[in-house]
Amino acid sequence: MSKMWGGRFTKRTDPRVERFTSSILVDYRLARYDVEGSIAHAKMLGRCRIVSAAESRRLVQGLTRILRLIERGRWTPDRSAEDVHTQIQQELERLVGPVAQKLHTARSRNDQVSLDLRLYCREAVSRLTMGIRGVQRSLVHLASSHREAVIPGYTHLQRAQPILLAHHLLAYVEMLERDAQRLDEARGRIDVLPLGSGALAGTTLPIDRRYVAKLLKFPRVAANSMDAVADRDFALELVSVLANLAVHLSRLAEDMILWSSDEFGIVSLDDAFATGSSLLPQKRNPDVLELIRGQAGVIVGNLTAFFTMMKGLPLSYNRDMQWDKRLVFESVEATVAALSVLAPCLRHLKVRTAGLSRLLDESLCAADLAEYLVQQGVAFRQAHEIVGKALALAERLGVTLRRLSASELTRLSPHLTRTALAVLNPRRSVERKRSEGSTNPSQVARALSRWQRYLRRKD
Repeated sequence: MSKMWGGRFTKRTDPRVERFTSSILVDYRLARYDVEGSIAHAKMLGRCRIVSAAESRRLVQGLTRILRLIERGRWTPDRSAEDVHTQIQQELERLVGPVAQKLHTARSRNDQVSLDLRLYCREAVSRLTMGIRGVQRSLVHLASSHREAVIPGYTHLQRAQPILLAHHLLAYVEMLERDAQRLDEARGRIDVLPLGSGALAGTTLPIDRRYVAKLLKFPRVAANSMDAVADRDFALELVSVLANLAVHLSRLAEDMILWSSDEFGIVSLDDAFATGSSLLPQKRNPDVLELIRGQAGVIVGNLTAFFTMMKGLPLSYNRDMQWDKRLVFESVEATVAALSVLAPCLRHLKVRTAGLSRLLDESLCAADLAEYLVQQGVAFRQAHEIVGKALALAERLGVTLRRLSASELTRLSPHLTRTALAVLNPRRSVERKRSEGSTNPSQVARALSRWQRYLRRKD
């Protein structure tokens, strides 16, 4: 296949160089965006009379035919092509003849590939946001279906305090909302048109960049031609947001993996979202969740690779940046896939409500007992020590706090009475919470209603 840049050269490119430099098997994903950008560019060339109106129409007609092939899944990458731009250019020449050679007027592959990648990233933000909404809806549905369920909340993976299951699930809804907000903010920096910057210095031809921006729905035009072709901040930022999102999904997956074990026994995976063992007939393995957990390492690694690739590049464009697309595509597609499978996995989780009581004991309410003493006028540090000593005494005697005698209690503090021990009830513990954003059932109910209304508006 002929080169778009071959005029200067007197020797054929070594086949080993062609194989090493070819990017078609990666950047073919940009085919649709490349054609859409080229259609806008061809229309602008005609509008500005850089090519004739008839030539512009001919270019647009040929590109539209290629676009239809792509949309119908009938366009495949040609391994002999240097990149997606070259293959489309060659296909256009076959369709419309020599006029196709005018398409590259006032355009470089440097600003062209930046445009294609921005168009891809912009659409990816929409797909990713939809995926986040799906997982949020599943979490809200699960929380709403089990409003009364009380489980232990953990710190350091040790049982800490009673909480509502719904409160725990809504914590992830909040985390995912921050990811959606970060995607929305990143889109604002993706939405800048680089086309018209040429190789790095712009063009002497009378182009109309703002017309192209209007056609492609870009609200802004890049202000500096060198920055436009060298900038990959928008893609770095997207992969950075995905790394953050992947960590959140990994943490959520880890909780569900733990909860689905018999040791925790909080949830059961639906058979449709679990796998079995080739040796052990009794197993129901959380492979989907484990793959999501492991995937976080890949996406964080892609971010590290991307930053490392960019850190030493002088202005403006350098071929090192060919590697950016692989990192972006892998991160986006893996995250979209994870979100699409996680949403139904969560929606079909079964909460093992009958067995939750075995996870709850009065020691989880130790902080409630200390706060009761505070309400009786005891300083918190003192109250903390008193309850700690009571727990240590009960442990030595092999009994619960409630089984300690009245005299044993009052020796520790005159305020440590049988009435005080009434707070040692996990259900009452969540009900007694007062602070805004706490696990109190009324607070959680309001949060659920707020999220349900919000997600309905996002439909």
